[in-house]
Amino acid sequence: MKRLLLVTALSVTAASLTGCRSTAMSFVSDAVAQSGSAYGSDDDPELVREAVPFGLKTMEGLLSENPKHEGLLRALAGNFTQYAYAFVQSDADRADLDGNLDAARAGRERARKLYLRARDYGLRALEERHEHLSAQLREGRDLAKALKRAEKRDVEALYWTASAWTLAIANGKGDMALVAELPIPVAMMERALALDERWGEGALHEYFVSLDAARGEHEGGGPARAKAHLDRALELSLNKKLGPRVAYAEGTLVKQQDRAAFERELEEVLRANAEEVPKYRLANILAQRRARVLLDHVEDLFL
Repeated sequence: MKRLLLVTALSVTAASLTGCRSTAMSFVSDAVAQSGSAYGSDDDPELVREAVPFGLKTMEGLLSENPKHEGLLRALAGNFTQYAYAFVQSDADRADLDGNLDAARAGRERARKLYLRARDYGLRALEERHEHLSAQLREGRDLAKALKRAEKRDVEALYWTASAWTLAIANGKGDMALVAELPIPVAMMERALALDERWGEGALHEYFVSLDAARGEHEGGGPARAKAHLDRALELSLNKKLGPRVAYAEGTLVKQQDRAAFERELEEVLRANAEEVPKYRLANILAQRRARVLLDHVEDLFL
C-alpha cells in the first residue's frame, strides 16, 4: 500500500512539472512498472481484483506518454496476463463447471481479449530490444532463427508474451487462425527455458506442466514429461508454490482419469500453509481456491 501511495504521489508531482517532463515521465514510468510486485504478498484476492484495473489503466496512460518504455511494456504484459487468468478466466471456468454456459462463454471471450492485449505489449517490449523480431514471430516462419537473437535478459518478456499468447489460444478455440499460432508461443517458451530455466523460481517449468498434459507423447509432451516439469518447478520453488500441483492435477490426472491421485494431490494443496512464503501468498491462496472448486466438481471431471 505504501508503494501504491508513493506511485500516486509521483504521478501527481510529475503532472505539475514544466521544464523536465520527459525526465519526470521516465522516472514515474520506472516506479510504476515496478509497483505490481506488491500485490503478490497480499492476502485479500478481492481487494487485488478491484485494485488491479486502476493500476493497469494508470500504466497504459503513462505508456501513451512514453511508448518505448520497456519496463512498462513488460509490466503490462505480465499484469494483464495475471489479472485475466486469476480473475476473469477463473470466473469463466467456474461458471462452466456450474453449468452456466453463457457466463462461461462471455468470460472466456473477455479473457481472450485481455490476453491478446498482454501479448501485444510483450511483443512491443521484445521489439524495443530486437528490431523486427515481433514481425518475425507473428509470421511464424523460421522461429528458431528469429528466437536465437533473444538473450537471457529477454526471458521475462518471452515468458509473459508466450503465456498470454497460449492462454488466448486456449480461450479462443473457435478462432482457427489463432489456434494455428500455438507453435509460436511454445517456441518462445522453449527458448526462454534454454536461456534461464531457473527464471521465476520454476515458472517456465510450470508452463510445461500444463502444456505437456495437453500434448501427446508424439508431440513432445505426455504425462511423464509433465511430471518431470512439475518436479523441477517444485524443486526450484523449494516446494512452496501450490499452483503447479493444481495444474498437474487438473491436467494430467484428470486426463488419466486417476481420481484417487487427483483428490489426494488437491487435498494436500488445501492442507498447505498458503501464507508461509509472503511472495507466493496471493498465488497460493488463488491456487487453493481453484483446488476447492475442482474438488467440489469431482463428479463432473471423472467418469
